[in-house]
Amino acid sequence: MSLHQRPHQKPPAADSLPVSPAAAAPSRPLPLLTLPYLFSLLALLLLVALLFPWGPARPSSPASTWRAYTLQEAAAFAAGSGNGTIVLSAVSGPYLPFLSNWLISVRRAGRAGRADQVLVVAEDYETLERINAAWPGHAVLVPPAPDAQVAHKFGSQGFFNFTSRRPRHLLQILELGYSVMYNDADMVWLADPFPYLVGHHDVYFMDDMTPVKPLNHSHELPPSGKKGRPYICSCMIFLRPTEGAKLLLRKWIDELKEQPWSKKKKSNDQPAFNWALNKTAGQVCSARFYCS
Repeated sequence: MSLHQRPHQKPPAADSLPVSPAAAAPSRPLPLLTLPYLFSLLALLLLVALLFPWGPARPSSPASTWRAYTLQEAAAFAAGSGNGTIVLSAVSGPYLPFLSNWLISVRRAGRAGRADQVLVVAEDYETLERINAAWPGHAVLVPPAPDAQVAHKFGSQGFFNFTSRRPRHLLQILELGYSVMYNDADMVWLADPFPYLVGHHDVYFMDDMTPVKPLNHSHELPPSGKKGRPYICSCMIFLRPTEGAKLLLRKWIDELKEQPWSKKKKSNDQPAFNWALNKTAGQVCSARFYCS
């Protein structure tokens, strides 16, 4: 038996291999600079800036300077830019995107420097640190800090605990001698509201009913509804440091104590505010914004 061996063959030369037309074509750079791509990238950057304007969450040191920052210090800082007037809002961590959106509207619609009057009541220490890291001095925490690490649903006990702190914050600011414009963070300014604060009323507030009212509408409390109280929104309130305004806030606090949250009666701060307005009518000089 003879052994047959296959003759050794050399591999074909590279230039003799078949080449497809696609492979033969010169390489082209990816179309990264096309207009659709650039617009998509810009939209993504704007979205990230809106959702995370305060930077990433960072652990808070117990020795942080901002933990010792008092409402008295913070109010003096904000009021110093506004001739004794503060623009106030209150948020916890989950609502920081709302705060960013509101602040954009204040900067755009308000007069120059209006945003410098803003003071944010941070309802948890992480939010306090994040806002002051990006915007030093414009956030303060009024202890004790509630459990505000989750976004509480409207009607929940957590939502009640969060919003029921509002009249206490406002009363403390009035007792320091400052006027204060309170705004919920889930609203926006379409124009500067201060030129509409005509007269010398103790308190100005927003009517929660839908019909648009003329500028010369009556400033009397609207008629009570089926529940025996008017429908005034606590989302936007301006108060001067008068005895009438302080009386209203103390009554608001009392009404919240008398109408605590329960599973059967899922209350919030707004009905108590309306009862307080009803029960102090004639003792408090008030005026209504019109809602558009």
